[in-house]
Amino acid sequence: MAPAKILAQNPDMGYVCQANRAFLGRAVGWCLARGIDQFLDLGSGVPTVGNVHEIALARRPDTRVAYVDFEPVAVAHARELIEGLHGVTVTRADMRGPDHVLAAPGVHDLLDLTRPVALLTVAVLHFVPDPALPAILARYREALAPGSVHVITHGSADHDDPELAARTRAIQDGYRGSATEVVLRSRPEIAALLGSHGPVAPGMVDIVDRPESDPGARPTGGYAAVATMS
Repeated sequence: MAPAKILAQNPDMGYVCQANRAFLGRAVGWCLARGIDQFLDLGSGVPTVGNVHEIALARRPDTRVAYVDFEPVAVAHARELIEGLHGVTVTRADMRGPDHVLAAPGVHDLLDLTRPVALLTVAVLHFVPDPALPAILARYREALAPGSVHVITHGSADHDDPELAARTRAIQDGYRGSATEVVLRSRPEIAALLGSHGPVAPGMVDIVDRPESDPGARPTGGYAAVATMS
């Protein structure tokens, strides 16, 4: 099922996508304010308005952004969009192979892993059903220098509000039978994806339940967190 058709069938999906995009932009700004000017964006899709390199390069022209995605059409479009930009690459690779990703020229030759890197996994991990996902993400973090951060969002039906849980499950149902089915992990399962690295304040909360979000925003049903690596 094409994403456009999924969006048409479930308008909540559009709201969740917008919330994820807004959070990503704020997270990039947060990283830049703390001196992190390198980004490894896993499952990046097609960089759209408000993308990582657009935000980062406007603030720091020396920023380096390595996009990684497995979908060939998304990669082809992304490469067209970044053509001629210095410090931005797009690599076609499966994020489930961290050693392959980290050794790819678009990552290895661009990012200096002796310096802090922001590992971005925004709105992608619920499309990865692999039970080894915690170990996969741990391998990425092990390769990054102290001071790096891991930014994550993930859909979940683990909520006290039954209506919110039902809305999230409806989004999951919309993807059934598609090439990218959704896995809704519990809150503890999502926390486990961060390993031993605790999230900074306000912790792991709804994507819009953060100080920098618009007040009164409707919950998305997805959790977001930013974890630092000592």
